[in-house]
Amino acid sequence: MWFKKKTYPEFWTRYLNHFKSTTNKDFDNQRFLVFDTETTGLDIKTDRILSIGVIAVQGQIIKVSDSFECYVKQNIFNSETIKIHGLLKGGNITKAEESEAIKAFLEYIGNAVLVAHHAAFDIAMINAALKRMNLPKLKNKVVDTGELYKKTKYVKDHKHYSLDALSNIFNIPQHDRHTASGDAYITALLFQKLSSLLQKKKKGLKLRYFFDWI
Repeated sequence: MWFKKKTYPEFWTRYLNHFKSTTNKDFDNQRFLVFDTETTGLDIKTDRILSIGVIAVQGQIIKVSDSFECYVKQNIFNSETIKIHGLLKGGNITKAEESEAIKAFLEYIGNAVLVAHHAAFDIAMINAALKRMNLPKLKNKVVDTGELYKKTKYVKDHKHYSLDALSNIFNIPQHDRHTASGDAYITALLFQKLSSLLQKKKKGLKLRYFFDWI
């Protein structure tokens, strides 16, 4: 099989090829993909992804037409989390095998900058799925809106700012909370507001300087 020969499947090679060329883009020209995962729980090793929702932000505009949503078959089931995300093991929603969901996710994101609230968890869940597929970790740059808020507002503390808390601070409606696509959209609105504040502070911001700053 391909992983015994230490070679990669074609879709992973296509994904890697996106990172061969680097450009010094302006912040407004960069495609940011805001994403969220719903999972069976919070244990990276034992829990699994139930759904992935993604929406693009570019030039301070949320591009609803540039979005991705995928539901994953629940081979591992935790009835306690249904009251949070509402996803049943069965139901009428079309669901993909985990490997197919991750493949579709990679095909969609390319080399875009990924944005998530408390991103470390979502990235870790994707990486855990990649590991089960005998693949390396994600290569994309990542922005955490929780940390970006602290930088943008110059908050000097170690407080855990939840998505609910920041939504209240910025008057963001919490429609479809605790669905992957719903939370991705809420986070996109938050990122839009934070990046707007950032642009006012640092006009003509180059992407590489943005990452140096955060």
